[in-house]
Amino acid sequence: MDVEKTFVMVKPDGVQRGLIGEVISRLEKKGLKIVAMKMIKVEENLAKEHYAEHREKPFFGDLISYITSGPVVAMVVEGKDAVKVVRMLIGQTNPREALPGTIRGDYGMDVGRNI
Repeated sequence: MDVEKTFVMVKPDGVQRGLIGEVISRLEKKGLKIVAMKMIKVEENLAKEHYAEHREKPFFGDLISYITSGPVVAMVVEGKDAVKVVRMLIGQTNPREALPGTIRGDYGMDVGRNI
């Protein structure tokens, strides 16, 4: 079990729906420590860089429009096996496939608006 740092982002739908505190609470309950956090409005160039792996996919334009549509909360969390813990806590990308008890299983609306 290594201490790791990983990036977590509460996307515009999560911010708009008032879920920032819930996400932070769940991270902390799993033993993760927030070491950096900032609310930002993602500029288009940063969004394209962050999601570069999806550039050739048909949903890329909609993804960029969505992620730049409102503020996000960007965080760096630290803890034992942080990457694995965060992935398990967040759940599958598609909320319909995410288990109950995961953030996306409990709060995700669809693949695009998945907190």
